[in-house]
Amino acid sequence: MFVMDSRLQQDSHVPKRAGVSELFDLNQEDQAQLWKETTYLAEVLKSEFAADKMNVATLGNVVSQMHMHVIVRHKHDAAWPAPVWGKVPAVEYGPGQVEAIRLRLRDLLKSGYEEA
Repeated sequence: MFVMDSRLQQDSHVPKRAGVSELFDLNQEDQAQLWKETTYLAEVLKSEFAADKMNVATLGNVVSQMHMHVIVRHKHDAAWPAPVWGKVPAVEYGPGQVEAIRLRLRDLLKSGYEEA
């Protein structure tokens, strides 16, 4: 049975596969699907948020449950060019900001995914 790690629940969507901690733990079909979805998401985010660089990774050093990081980076962000973690204190989104981003991306992601 799949149970999402509580540390991922706040800000993540993860593949719902029990017992998976590494990309190679997924079967080939699931790997291909994950890469297709991740690539499409990264392309949309780069375009929509005018990213200078996209960071895409499966780190899992703290949370071993399989998950993919898709991070928009700008040369003017506080951590640039270092990794986003540990360089500066995290700043939480304000009330409504996450929902505004979700709404902004919902139609873009829904309408174009079949083509990805």
